[in-house]
Amino acid sequence: MRFLSANYRSLFVSIIASIGFCGATMAQDFPKQPIKLVVPWAPGGNVDITARAVAPALSDILGQQVVVENKPGAGGFIGTTGVVRSAADGYTLMLGSSGSISVGPALTRNPPYDPTKDLVAVGPIHSVPMVLTVAAKGSIKNFAEYVARAKQADNRVSIGSAGNGSSQHLVLELLAYRLGIKLNHIPYKGSGPANNDLLGNQIDSMMDQLTASIGHIRSGSLIAIAQSGKRRSALIPDVPTFEELGVKDFDMVTYTGIFGPVGMPPAVLDRLTDALKQALATTLVKERFDNLGVDIITLDRKAFQEYVNKDFRNSQEIGKAANIVINE
Repeated sequence: MRFLSANYRSLFVSIIASIGFCGATMAQDFPKQPIKLVVPWAPGGNVDITARAVAPALSDILGQQVVVENKPGAGGFIGTTGVVRSAADGYTLMLGSSGSISVGPALTRNPPYDPTKDLVAVGPIHSVPMVLTVAAKGSIKNFAEYVARAKQADNRVSIGSAGNGSSQHLVLELLAYRLGIKLNHIPYKGSGPANNDLLGNQIDSMMDQLTASIGHIRSGSLIAIAQSGKRRSALIPDVPTFEELGVKDFDMVTYTGIFGPVGMPPAVLDRLTDALKQALATTLVKERFDNLGVDIITLDRKAFQEYVNKDFRNSQEIGKAANIVINE
């Protein structure tokens, strides 16, 4: 019996060592082919801009091309569901955000995935405030006029978002709930198309991440009349926060990060996490994000996963309180 036990112990130790060696080898060999980075929204929005800012740096660090692929539709569900169902080998990832990871699944009656069980965080990227904008050539010029117009029963204000279940959707519905007003929500397949219609005066307003709107604000074609967050963004210091305008406890920002299907090998996950950290530390990426007015999230992978899970639960609570339900 002692002889057998000794042999079993020896076999067990050999297996563990082999597993460790295979994991290290896998990390060294990964990646062997291009990596697909899915953006579940149309081009031109915050998530798309972020993906295209980090993809070149990731490509250089990993030694394989990181290809950004837009798969918009159904409030981010189409692209995200595709990633959830893909092989958990590290070659199909997504640029996730509050909309596709937290808000959409939280507000939808029967979501196609559970972000806390079907996806795993590779690492965080940044957070960015929301901004309420109107067209410069429109009739509304400030927040007071906006609220007054919205309170007119016969003249409901239209407001665009990146889609049903997007973070913009949650924020605009919460704003309407807090102010006791009705807004005519027009969902699009991403911020880009929505901003195009706002610029063309087809809708009255837009709730969007600052990253997607800052170019139009700088050019003067859009007017920012309010912004979320605890403090004013340095890029739009003259624009008051919702808190300053009387909307209490409205510190709503959106996060972005890279995610993959649950079950990825730990060595591959570690390799991707390290590569993302290195990418965010490069001069070009830092300068790009500085110009966009975002705050780099410095949480480690575990803490970021906990943050994401908490944000999902908070979105569920807000949806219930404001009676926001999406039937996709």
